[in-house]
Amino acid sequence: MNARPQTPLSIDPLLAGVQGFVFDVDGTLALADKRLSGYQPLPGAIDVVNLLRERGVPCAAFTNGTTKTPAELCKALASVGLHFDEQRTLTPVSVAVDHFRTRGYRRLLVLATEAVYQPLEEAGFEVVRAPQRADDADAVFISWYPDFGLADLEAASRAVWGGAAFYTASTAPFVASREGRTVGISGALSAGVRNVTGRRAVIVGKPSPASIRCVVGRLGVPGNALAIVGDDATLELPMAHRAGAVSVAVHTGLGTAESFAALPPERQPHLSLSGIDQLLARL
Repeated sequence: MNARPQTPLSIDPLLAGVQGFVFDVDGTLALADKRLSGYQPLPGAIDVVNLLRERGVPCAAFTNGTTKTPAELCKALASVGLHFDEQRTLTPVSVAVDHFRTRGYRRLLVLATEAVYQPLEEAGFEVVRAPQRADDADAVFISWYPDFGLADLEAASRAVWGGAAFYTASTAPFVASREGRTVGISGALSAGVRNVTGRRAVIVGKPSPASIRCVVGRLGVPGNALAIVGDDATLELPMAHRAGAVSVAVHTGLGTAESFAALPPERQPHLSLSGIDQLLARL
């Protein structure tokens, strides 16, 4: 684990003991178009990331989106001035690789684009891509898959009926983009399979326990020494509370000052900021 800094990270007592940061991407660091590409950094984002890198504070960028491989996401963020180590640029497939290896899965039925099935294949899994059938699959994994059809739903349902474990990148109904809310396809597809099979998908993206284990492993920082920064009261906030981390909410994506303040006390963020530029002021 990283040693605690000799001097406090921040004069804010909530942040003084933080040893690592996890940043959401869409609505926190940047906004993309409705295809979740073409990033534009939000005010203060580049400065915050650069400052933490200069101080040697480990940071991760973690999106629940799966339109890009982790390597592609790393390059896309770097192209607009947001620099993260590739091993600390995370998507749900990063978590899935770790989790599926732990479970001993070998054969996977995947409803996803190349950004998901390619890293799984590179990690050594036997990947069957829907609408091909794999009724004997060890697990079904659903993520961003805009061209889905009835045959995909049937393939996934038959694999689940056959005993496959059932996973999804996310069940979020929407994500933040420059055009407002963009439909969360993983959640919609997972709901369809659940309606057919009666089986609820296990989430591997935020805010799952598996995602926390992945972050802790990649940063080398215990969960209770992290700050998790995001715009979604259903993703980053519960992830932070589950990990014992400092939760930092920003109002540049899905959540607003009013919506965060309206949460029950035990679910509210430790810090609620208008944007990531306000985090910069505290560092």
